[in-house]
Amino acid sequence: MYLAATRAADGKAVTSPAAKVSGTVVALGLVSLVTDMSAEMVTAVLPMYLMYGLGLGYLSLGVLDGVYTGATAVLRLAGGYAADRLGRPKLVAAAGYGLSALTKLGLPLAGGSMTGIGLMVGADRLGKGVRTAPRDALIAAATPPGALGRAFGVHRTLDTAGALLGPLLAWALLAAVTGGYDTVFAASFCLAVAGVLALLFFVRTPPTVDVKRRAALRTAIRAVTAPGVRRIWLLAGLLGLATVGDMFLYLAIQRGMGLPPAVLPLLPLGSALTFMLAATPVGLLADRLGRWRVFVLAHLLLVGGYLALAGPVRGWPVAIGVLVLHGLFYAGSDGVLMAHAGKLLPGEVRATGMAVVQTTQALGRGAAAIGFGVLTQATALGPAFTIAAAALATAVLTAVLIGRKVPA
Repeated sequence: MYLAATRAADGKAVTSPAAKVSGTVVALGLVSLVTDMSAEMVTAVLPMYLMYGLGLGYLSLGVLDGVYTGATAVLRLAGGYAADRLGRPKLVAAAGYGLSALTKLGLPLAGGSMTGIGLMVGADRLGKGVRTAPRDALIAAATPPGALGRAFGVHRTLDTAGALLGPLLAWALLAAVTGGYDTVFAASFCLAVAGVLALLFFVRTPPTVDVKRRAALRTAIRAVTAPGVRRIWLLAGLLGLATVGDMFLYLAIQRGMGLPPAVLPLLPLGSALTFMLAATPVGLLADRLGRWRVFVLAHLLLVGGYLALAGPVRGWPVAIGVLVLHGLFYAGSDGVLMAHAGKLLPGEVRATGMAVVQTTQALGRGAAAIGFGVLTQATALGPAFTIAAAALATAVLTAVLIGRKVPA
């Protein structure tokens, strides 16, 4: 389906006119597929494990969801700048993937300790923070500017295929082994190690990456504070601040539908399937219509999902509709935002710039998850989603008004 770049005798990358996506992008997508299978196995069982296995409340779930979402921000900047400073984004990405793999062994050792679980989840997210910007910089370096939406869409399609398979594997293991959370964590570790090995042995650094460069901190600061780039990460952070954590969305569907707790790990499949099918077409659409416009529109779709959860979830059509909107939101926001930022940032500080955008967005989402947990603990899921819908709609309107000067 996708034609990989071939290499000439001198070692330079040569891409045929018919090629759609470089071999580097496809290889990174396969690494993400395996790694996301590992990560989503844990993500899928965490709400059930915490709410029904350990008996925790909304506030504890919100704090952990906030750590899960926001902890990536702590090392995103360090990972991005290290990749630019060293000129070795693949090496920095491998370090992040390796850290996340090790945490899968720590989860069984944490037992029922909320502190231990929080530390392991936080360390896993730190690993994700280190690897994300260097990985996305590799994708951008291997892709012509006009095809960035397509390239990130293909990567996210493969990545989300892992997100689709991970919960299925976790559910199958729990069905086969009663209370087999440790079995899920062990299988997750094995997959994470396979992802690290695939990155080291099968991903080639694009020839456009200069391994001898040494990006200066002053250059990086100047690039990320340029007016066009600054608006992007500030508005991305604002929209993230009005976004509810995924765990609450799935929990609201499960409880609203009166489904048994064992079904909870399967609900992310609806979002993942939609994301996987839509990521590449939406990326192509973003290349044509404007990536920033598509990014903002994706958040407007999510407002519709929140409004549907504000009332009683009556029947599967409503539940499926929410999951589809959630998947379309990710298809139009995740890779599209990175494609937009990658086009505007100079190559020598691209990883750092992407890390700044990702950090502000992750910090916003992490704070939002904790705030939503506090709000839900004080009220209930329905009223909390009503307030969340209003907050996100206001943020979207603000992004539209202020974002008029952001390049499409």
